[in-house]
Amino acid sequence: MEYEEDNMLMLSGIQHYMFCPRQWALVHIEQQWLDNKLTVEGELLHKNVDDPFYRQKNGNALTLRSVPIASKKLGLYGLTDAVELIPSMAAENSITHTNYPGYWKPFPIEYKRGHSKPDKYDEVQLAAQVICLEEMYQIKIDSAALYYNEIRHREYIFITSLLRDLTYKCASEMHEIYKSGITPKAINKPCCKNCSLADLCLPELNSCQPASIYLNKNLYEKTS
Repeated sequence: MEYEEDNMLMLSGIQHYMFCPRQWALVHIEQQWLDNKLTVEGELLHKNVDDPFYRQKNGNALTLRSVPIASKKLGLYGLTDAVELIPSMAAENSITHTNYPGYWKPFPIEYKRGHSKPDKYDEVQLAAQVICLEEMYQIKIDSAALYYNEIRHREYIFITSLLRDLTYKCASEMHEIYKSGITPKAINKPCCKNCSLADLCLPELNSCQPASIYLNKNLYEKTS
């Protein structure tokens, strides 16, 4: 299945969706947003990183910023933080660039404000970028990297078949929810306290007992 351009969703949202489908829907369906300390720090990091006119050379490798990408199979579009172009001796599984002669192997790098995590939130966003580049240039990319600003460390990620399947699954679910227009219900979790949308989402209300159950238990049972 391929998505039409009018039905494409923002690629950056896939990380939000993995973290919390309700958070993603509040932003991308209801168009609601609030900042907190963590989101501001993230915005400042990307403001310094996402300069499309900045070109960096490290040895023989070139680094491009804010490269536009899209995948009709995922139905996602967006910008990469950075793509390293590594020199290649062969045209196979390589790309060309109008400004730089020769053949190059793209290596996507996604910048994050914190540190590495045990979950797959960041990896799925990175895999989505890889799938976009593969589709656009008809190549295969086996690995990419996450750079964590807090620890100043690059973590190399293998784009496995399992990670690709998870990425496609998330993208498909995002489209289903977006098409329905229905925001998922809140689930109160420990991570909710760090979410900038907590005051809009009100996850704690989800754990409250519905009035109907309270009345049945405390009023109707006593009068029967």
